[in-house]
Amino acid sequence: MSDVAAIDSLVVKFKDLKTEIGKVIIGQEQAVNYVLLSVICGGHSLLIGVPGLAKTLLVNTVSDALGLDFKRIQFTPDLMPSDILGSEILNKDREFTFLKGPIFSNIILADEINRTPPKTQAALLEAMQEKSVTISGHHYQLELPFLVLATQNPIEQEGTYPLPEAQLDRFMFSINLEYPSFQEEVEVVKSTTTAVISKANAVLSLKEILDIQQLIRKVPVTDNVIEYAVSLVGKTRPNSLEATDLVKKYVDWGAGPRASQNLILGAKAIAAVKGKYSPDIEDVKAIAIPILSHRIVKNYKAEAENISVTDIINSLL
Repeated sequence: MSDVAAIDSLVVKFKDLKTEIGKVIIGQEQAVNYVLLSVICGGHSLLIGVPGLAKTLLVNTVSDALGLDFKRIQFTPDLMPSDILGSEILNKDREFTFLKGPIFSNIILADEINRTPPKTQAALLEAMQEKSVTISGHHYQLELPFLVLATQNPIEQEGTYPLPEAQLDRFMFSINLEYPSFQEEVEVVKSTTTAVISKANAVLSLKEILDIQQLIRKVPVTDNVIEYAVSLVGKTRPNSLEATDLVKKYVDWGAGPRASQNLILGAKAIAAVKGKYSPDIEDVKAIAIPILSHRIVKNYKAEAENISVTDIINSLL
């Protein structure tokens, strides 16, 4: 199959995926879009929302629709790195054997990731970037595709640990889930208070997902689109020559090169699922907020004057 035909096929498959997920998840269309875009780019997503917005159900449903191996890790204050990665145990022959942890799966749901201390959060760093883990000097490759979909509750601050910048930077998207509309909430209540339980069927195979991830990387991009993405990220850095007055006034730290890479990958994906064979500047703008919002650190002036990261990004766009 040619790359052009593969992109035409991807448009249909992407719609089928959204239809299957829509059987279970009502509303949250933008969040579903971003999660699926991160999957076809091979990136990770952080879902932020108050309790009851179906964050965990969304991740469950996506894994069902993708037909991938799925493990859930409930992050708690007493969780240890070995509870995620696995550990070496002494077997009956008095030899050490490695017992794999839940990280050895295609989709990891890191539920309430900010409830565990930084020592345990750091256990995910190598896995998220290198797709491998190192334990007792032994290197283990993770099976591809490997995706971390983490959830975070923004309003409960008791017993939470903010995610370090290095960890945040490894998430391709930061996705804010909003309250449903009145009509959507009516539909949610109708569909979840009966004896019938909806479930998404698998639409793609593991090989198809890996092929799509390769296809996205092969999508051509013109130099002016790449230069726009790099320039946009450069403008978020208060010490750069391109920084605007607003950034210099309200930002402590801007986004790093990973943001530029993710903007281009995301633009390729969003163009491909629309049936376009190459992304343009509008595609970069369409995914700028979820890619940049968790990579920009505001200063105390921004907090005092109630300036949000979204306001800063919109000013740059």
